[in-house]
Amino acid sequence: MTMSRACIFDLDGTLTDTLESLTYSVNETLREMHLSRITKEQCRAYVGNGARVLVQKSLMAAGDPEASRIDEGMEIYGRVFDENCTRLVEPYEGIRDLLAELKEEGIRLAVLSNKPHRQTVRVVETVFGTDVFDLIQGQKEGVPRKPDPSAALMIAEELGAGCKETVYIGDSEVDIATGKAAGMKTIGVSWGFRGREGLKEAGADLIADSAGELKNMIQTDK
Repeated sequence: MTMSRACIFDLDGTLTDTLESLTYSVNETLREMHLSRITKEQCRAYVGNGARVLVQKSLMAAGDPEASRIDEGMEIYGRVFDENCTRLVEPYEGIRDLLAELKEEGIRLAVLSNKPHRQTVRVVETVFGTDVFDLIQGQKEGVPRKPDPSAALMIAEELGAGCKETVYIGDSEVDIATGKAAGMKTIGVSWGFRGREGLKEAGADLIADSAGELKNMIQTDK
C-alpha cells in the first residue's frame, strides 16, 4: 500500500456535475449581451481553464468572434454566476462515500479549482458541508491557474504532505498536466467533462471509471 497522506481533487467534472450551472450562467450572460446561446456540449468543451477562458470562447461562438466584449462579458458573468453557481449541482455517484472513507483513513482532503475562489468555496460547502475538506482553493489573484503546479504544491505543503505522498485527481487534460507537473500520482476520472479518450490523449496513466475504482487507485502503490 502507498503512503498517501493527502488527496487534491478538481471540482467541476470530478467531484460535482456543475455543467447545468455553468451553461445556464453563460447563456444568461450572452442573453444580456444580445448574443446567441451556446449548447451544453459547447460549454463542456470550454470549461477547465477558468472563467475568463470560458467567457472568451463562449463569446467567440455566440457572435463576437474576436471576443472584443470580454470585459463586459466577465462583469455580467461574475454577477450571474455568483447567483447561480450552485444551481442543480450534484455530486457524482459514490463521491460522498469515497470522501468519508478517505477521511476515516486519515487522508487529508483538498479541492483545487480554476473556478473563482468564492464560488468554489460556496459550491463545495453547499454540496459537501464545511467539515469534509481540509482546504478549498479556487482561482485567486496572484496564484497561477492550473496547469501551473504552484497551487497544488502549496496545498500539499499546507496539508503536511510531500508531492510523492499526495494524489491529484481530475477529469481534464488541464488536471493531468497539473498533477504531473507537481510530481504527484495523478488519476483521471472518466465520468467528467472530457471522458476517457480525452484523458488518454492527455497522457493519463491511471483512469478511474467509478468512485470505487478511484479509491483502489488512491490506495495502491501504482
